[in-house]
Amino acid sequence: MMSDNSNATAEALRDRLKSLSLWDFALDFYCRPGVEPACLLLQDEANIDVCELLWHCWLYQHGLQLVREPPGLADVHLWQQRTTVPLRRLRRELKPAALHSAGIADVRRYIQQAELAAEREALDRLQQLVEPGGFLTPLTTATANLKNSLARRWKLQKKTHLSALQTLECLLDPPQPPR
Repeated sequence: MMSDNSNATAEALRDRLKSLSLWDFALDFYCRPGVEPACLLLQDEANIDVCELLWHCWLYQHGLQLVREPPGLADVHLWQQRTTVPLRRLRRELKPAALHSAGIADVRRYIQQAELAAEREALDRLQQLVEPGGFLTPLTTATANLKNSLARRWKLQKKTHLSALQTLECLLDPPQPPR
């Protein structure tokens, strides 16, 4: 049974996580110099889902990390594989032809908008997974290292992948410990 103090702590954390939506965080963070190339490198070379990567960054900034996979994460992965990835592939395939055809460029823009909407849906689903307790734990001095945590999670060893994770960690605001 939770004590009144732990209920209050969980409620305060829930409120704080809702105060800056994952979508708003992702838009702000992704625009920072160095974030986009680091994310795309991890996406294209290590098959890391950028939405999930940004979710981990958001949790880290809130002083949290995963201790186990939450229920529902597999559904987000399925959404990304069935919806977002095909849209991205099609958008990329149309890029050369769009340079020579205004009509194809228009189609490509619509696909890009659909891809962005699919990513927003993924981020919304990831944010809904966050419920204090169970699969989240507060960062401690010993665990407050996003690069090492994510490298272990995704079994990354390549120097460029570790460097990309380090870039992301350096560009994040300092983690705020859960209160």
